Amino acid sequence: MATISKLTNPAVSSSSLKPRSSSSSLPKSLISLQTKTGFNSKVASSQLTLRNNHPLKASLVVKCSQSGGNGSSAKRTTLHDLYEQEGQSPWYDNLCRPVTDLLPLIASGVRGVTSNPAIFQKAISSSNAYNDQFRELVQSGKDIEAAYWELVIKDIQDACKLFESIYDETNGGDGYVSVEVSPRLADDTQGTVEAAKWLHKVVNRPNVYIKIPATAPCVPSIKEVISQGISVNVTLIFSLARYEEVIDAYLDGLEASGLSDLSRVTSVASFFVSRVDTLIDKMLEKIGTPEALDLRGKAAVAQAALAYQLYQKKFSGPRWDALVKKGAKKQRLLWASTSVKNPAYPDTLYVAPLIGPDTVSTMPDQALQAFVDHGAVSRTIDLNVSEAEGIYSALEKLGIDWNYVGTQLELEGVDSFKKSFDSLLDTLQEKANSLKLCIKPVIVVGQSRDGNRADMGWIYSAPDPYP
Repeated sequence: MATISKLTNPAVSSSSLKPRSSSSSLPKSLISLQTKTGFNSKVASSQLTLRNNHPLKASLVVKCSQSGGNGSSAKRTTLHDLYEQEGQSPWYDNLCRPVTDLLPLIASGVRGVTSNPAIFQKAISSSNAYNDQFRELVQSGKDIEAAYWELVIKDIQDACKLFESIYDETNGGDGYVSVEVSPRLADDTQGTVEAAKWLHKVVNRPNVYIKIPATAPCVPSIKEVISQGISVNVTLIFSLARYEEVIDAYLDGLEASGLSDLSRVTSVASFFVSRVDTLIDKMLEKIGTPEALDLRGKAAVAQAALAYQLYQKKFSGPRWDALVKKGAKKQRLLWASTSVKNPAYPDTLYVAPLIGPDTVSTMPDQALQAFVDHGAVSRTIDLNVSEAEGIYSALEKLGIDWNYVGTQLELEGVDSFKKSFDSLLDTLQEKANSLKLCIKPVIVVGQSRDGNRADMGWIYSAPDPYP
């Protein structure tokens, strides 16, 4: 069983901490779940003990190929057990061409795919597999950003086709592929709504999730998009308070839809995990006390465990029962950012302790390989709820402001995706120039450079060779 207690302590820093608010940041829905007993050092020596990393015995990495597929074979894995025994869907957090490279992963038990601007930035900039389509798009008159979306949409459509059978077999319960609206819209409520509607229309696949960030301006967008019958993956959730807002937006959207059959409107809420420890560990090192240092590597899993408690509470009771009568499905919790950032931590730290029914775990290559190689399948998400509450409260008492943590990580996440998006557009512009694609024939009546009349000319986006 995965555990979160005994860690190798990184070096300690002596910097100051961000001030915390005076009241608990736990959502009101969860306050009643807190234990009355205070946190003490017993939490540090609990049964949540970390294992050492294991050398990997096999590889499930999808490599972006120049042509063809990776052709690797697959057999039954722990991913099948994860879904069949514990009700958690393993998804793959990556996408590149050729998408047929996903077939061995699907055979190995992967049941969906997530993508984001950073993933596409890496895929498109590092592979020649996109060149032919890109050349055709630019030569047809598409600008760089329009060409980018065409490249992305093709990948999403092709991937949706691969997962279509899973979607059908589960009656729309699984087999989704996620594509994110432009990160430039993270502060634009209506712009996000329009972008989501456009993506849903042009992808035109029943098993596509439109990803919308859980920023404050986009929470109303989630409600509006859901109300129009569009399935949504809500991304960049870093705090319990914002997660509760996301759940409410989903419920509000279902109620506002006016649909008599809600069974085809589904959603996942992507709760980010490892990045929480990355930030809080730094804060704990600044505090520098033994108690603070002993809590490193525990915040993310503890908060995620409490998120699952919130999920169970919100998707029960009279309000939810009324929606179920119309066919509504729960907005599943999706664990995102599951790769380990600190090499001192076990490589399955953000997968193994978060196994539970009606959840999704989306894993990049590192985490996926590690779990297939030596992951243990058992329900762990609510095995130590009281301990999770104790860790959450202990961090608050040390001065960790959970609201600050959520806000800071959200800002960093949005900024990171914006940079990836802008970098990719720059890369595509450079690729267009290198392939001499930004060439458009135009009618020119007048003198050519040699003094003769010219009826046809060319406009190059590359620097003018005639100074």
